[in-house]
Amino acid sequence: MCGIAGQLHLAGGGADPELVRRMSDLIRHRGPDGDGIYVDGMVALAHRRLAIIDLSEEGHQPMQNEDGALWLVFNGEIYNYRELMEELISCGHQFRSKTDTEVILHAYEEWGVDCLRRFNGMWAFALWDERRGELFCARDRLGIKPFYYAMAGDSFLFASEIKALRDHPGIGRRPNEEMVSAFLTWGLADHTNQTMFEGVLQLLPAHYMIVGESGIVEHTAFWEVAFNPALESEPDSDERLSGEFLSLLEDAVDLHLRSDVPVGTCLSGGLDSSSLTVLINRALHRSSPGKEPPRQNTFSACFEDKRCDESTYIDIAVESTGVRSHRVYPTTDSIWADIEHLLYINDEPFAALTLYSQYCVMRLARDEVKVVLDGQGADELLAGYIAYQYCHIRELVRGFHILRAARETLGTLRHHSDFLSYTLTQLFARKKHRSLIRMEGSRTPRYRGTLNEVLETDLMRANLPYLLHWEDRTSMAFSIEARVPFLDYRVVEFLASLPADQKIRGGVTKFILRKAIRGLVPEVIRCRMDKKGFATPEEVWMQGDMSEKVLEILSSEAFKSRPYWDADAVAESYKAFLQGKAPYSSEIWRIICCELWLRRFIDPAA
Repeated sequence: MCGIAGQLHLAGGGADPELVRRMSDLIRHRGPDGDGIYVDGMVALAHRRLAIIDLSEEGHQPMQNEDGALWLVFNGEIYNYRELMEELISCGHQFRSKTDTEVILHAYEEWGVDCLRRFNGMWAFALWDERRGELFCARDRLGIKPFYYAMAGDSFLFASEIKALRDHPGIGRRPNEEMVSAFLTWGLADHTNQTMFEGVLQLLPAHYMIVGESGIVEHTAFWEVAFNPALESEPDSDERLSGEFLSLLEDAVDLHLRSDVPVGTCLSGGLDSSSLTVLINRALHRSSPGKEPPRQNTFSACFEDKRCDESTYIDIAVESTGVRSHRVYPTTDSIWADIEHLLYINDEPFAALTLYSQYCVMRLARDEVKVVLDGQGADELLAGYIAYQYCHIRELVRGFHILRAARETLGTLRHHSDFLSYTLTQLFARKKHRSLIRMEGSRTPRYRGTLNEVLETDLMRANLPYLLHWEDRTSMAFSIEARVPFLDYRVVEFLASLPADQKIRGGVTKFILRKAIRGLVPEVIRCRMDKKGFATPEEVWMQGDMSEKVLEILSSEAFKSRPYWDADAVAESYKAFLQGKAPYSSEIWRIICCELWLRRFIDPAA
């Protein structure tokens, strides 16, 4: 895991090495183990190294091929690099290192842009092809690793984080009004190729582009996921499908454990992270036949507020696996200082204080490991959110599957009655709070269409891209590589190919996962229907310890001068919440966070 940055001066002009060095310095947290820069005429490439595979100097970047015609800066991991290396050696290629970086170079030599379809991993890279005079830029299938870019005069600039691009005085000085409004109104971000900064774009997941002297000459997708429209499985297929899924997920975990540095696990106590913890233990035992396997380290966030705390489930997972448990207890004692850093590392405002838990977990983990695995992506693939059940029932009704729709409705009410009540309260509260926003942004149509259409939207355009943004920034802030085995593209394709009833059945979410891990994960966790993840007691904090600072922000002249919201109405709504006269919803935090973001990134440039 690393940080990359660079410049391609179009029309044959010379790149600015000092600019690129400054860009690299701004993302040094992504790679404290080394840095390098390559400059040759119109191109400059910079790299910050977090050494994970082949810790020797042979892994130094920018990396060149044998004749120096290709130069690469790469952020991420190609998990199947060993298999690809063997294949490339059989094709006549010679390797001087054991790195996945060098595999990318030889794969490009052998297969051109089609090399992307052979990679299993997460990546964002830029490869300079001197013979063609082209910069080949690519991002992994699910967008796990970031790639931002901008045009400034005659230059194309790219970087792992927006802050590096903004070192150029002509980039990202004004807010992108459409994206800011979409964030405030709907909580959307990372749902298009645009960012909150005007003129700063991101390469979309599963896309590559080629940049030449005339600018971007090609920009296209290299992969798409196809969801099965079927509602029901074939008779007696549950055992076969759950067995196939378990085998595939175990292989994905094996690949994601490939590392030359210590690896840990984020354990929330929920179904997804507990499943990974168990599967990682099994993998460690398989890799240590006849001897004591290494002990797994897990990292968890816990709270005094029992509505958010999952210590009971974490204890059960720890006891059943024998892992070494590390825990952090986020509080409001230093939250404002941490939020300042959170804003800086994220570059853009964030929609919920849930991110603070993840931030604290990553800060805890840095003292023990350099790599963590977690369960990101399972909800979008396995229909883990309650809203997906509404979509599923609606689809059944529209297809005149009335009896099945009734069974799903009853099952949903049986398993999720408390959460349904809370959700309805929040629905009305959020609708009311959206009226506080003066500029309504465009909306990605979430929760419309069939279940699988909704899952595809959340996976590729709405929910997951934003969560992966958080994942990358909070981990890299502490020089940690975060890996997500559920997003192995083979797992994604397999789950997408399944009928809807393998995801939701009788009101039970993640049906096939629960079936696959039976006998492996403790029953009290396997049968959990509530969902918390790394939640925070945001509502309690906003009503208590954070309120003084929030009120100060709401009363400031800067806040009152913004065109995005009705400042007086926002203040009245928040005071009504403090007095117990109105419910809380996350729109309040989004407005506060956006104000802090404007102060941090936009106002200084005014």
